[in-house]
Amino acid sequence: MDNTSYTPEEPIAAIATALAPSALGIIRMSGKNSIELLSKLFSRPKALLAAEGNSIVYGWIKDGDNRIDEVLVSVFKGPKSFTGEDMAEISCHGGTAVISTIFNLLLKNGFRQAERGEYTFRAYINGKADLTKAEAIREIIESRTDSSRGRAAGRLAGSLYDEISSIKKLIIDTLAAIEVEIEYPEDEETIADAFNRDGIVEAISRLKSLNDSWKSEKLFQDGARLVLCGKTNAGKSSLFNSMLKEDRAIVSDIEGTTRDWIESWISIDGIPARLFDTAGLRSTDDYVEQVGVERTHDLSEDADVILYLADSTQKINDEDLKFLKAFSTPVIFVWNKLDKINQNEKPALSENTKKIIPSLTKEVYVSAKNSSGIDELTATLKNILTAGKETSREHAGLGSSRQKIAVEQALECVEHALVAADDNYTLDAVVQDLEDSLDFLGEITGEVTPDDVLGSIFSNFCVGK
Repeated sequence: MDNTSYTPEEPIAAIATALAPSALGIIRMSGKNSIELLSKLFSRPKALLAAEGNSIVYGWIKDGDNRIDEVLVSVFKGPKSFTGEDMAEISCHGGTAVISTIFNLLLKNGFRQAERGEYTFRAYINGKADLTKAEAIREIIESRTDSSRGRAAGRLAGSLYDEISSIKKLIIDTLAAIEVEIEYPEDEETIADAFNRDGIVEAISRLKSLNDSWKSEKLFQDGARLVLCGKTNAGKSSLFNSMLKEDRAIVSDIEGTTRDWIESWISIDGIPARLFDTAGLRSTDDYVEQVGVERTHDLSEDADVILYLADSTQKINDEDLKFLKAFSTPVIFVWNKLDKINQNEKPALSENTKKIIPSLTKEVYVSAKNSSGIDELTATLKNILTAGKETSREHAGLGSSRQKIAVEQALECVEHALVAADDNYTLDAVVQDLEDSLDFLGEITGEVTPDDVLGSIFSNFCVGK
């Protein structure tokens, strides 16, 4: 979106639902005269023009005398609408031909096709949402688990905006006190004695907390990569299906059944994760299977956690150890086929073997056949993925790398302000640091944001949002 030549209020339209056969389809419009333009294509124009905001009008979309579809039109009047402008949404039948015909009719009658994220951009420029809420909308759309959705919903509800505003107030109050001291100086022994440091110290603490939150927030947004690997017939595909709770991978007693990797998204107690089922590790003359084994190595190198499966009825050998020694990625050694052994005779890695596997985290026992041990495996995975990360939702968290960079810059400025005061710099130098920190915090909410950053944010949205 070219913000330098952007024309606000221009009537725009977009298909807001997936263009695929469904019960209903929604076409969204916004901008100056959007309701008036739509009324010319509506069977009950007077009723539509007289409709109050937040109301629904029944009728037909027509192209001249030709009826296109029986619809409901939701009417929203600015400024009490998502974009802050007059808006309308056509709810029509969900056939692709119907939706496309209505949309193309709108484009021929005064509307322009909306760009990616343009509705949310208009909400931003019209003061209906700050940038933290705008980015939270995209997060909700892209969320893969209820936990990741909940975290984004908190930002959409204003948790991050409120926290940033609160930190800014601490800095502004300190600035105000310093300005008074500049105007009415007293005989202070040092610059550091000229203002109360408590507000700045608290601002630093809260900025650090926000900065630290990005580790866990990024995990819930981007997810983790989990790779199932091991020798042939260890039960990787069975475990893959068990963790997915569906028969996705082909399971067979024939060695080499899985020749390439397959993947699927799963939830690890709310953490989204891409689970990879890979080709079994063994020496083979089959070229296709050889390529599959090479890909297993490549995927394991990029994994966040490796789940190495071994058959509980078999002993591990040098081939297992050779593979595991090559990685620094956290490894969970999974003894599978627990249903085939005496529960009092579970196999275990010797202490010498554990020393050979530098990244070994834990041994877990499962039966992919009857899903026993899956809960313990899930708990172990979550502990590894969240180690060193604060995953509670008691406090506001950052929602993007853009926000993290701005917080880091603001934190650096505020910390430097204290150093400047302690080193007896002039009060003007302290003021400059604090004002710079406010600018960086303003970038997070959108009060101070370059046009190229705006374009980057909204270009990642889907059309219709």
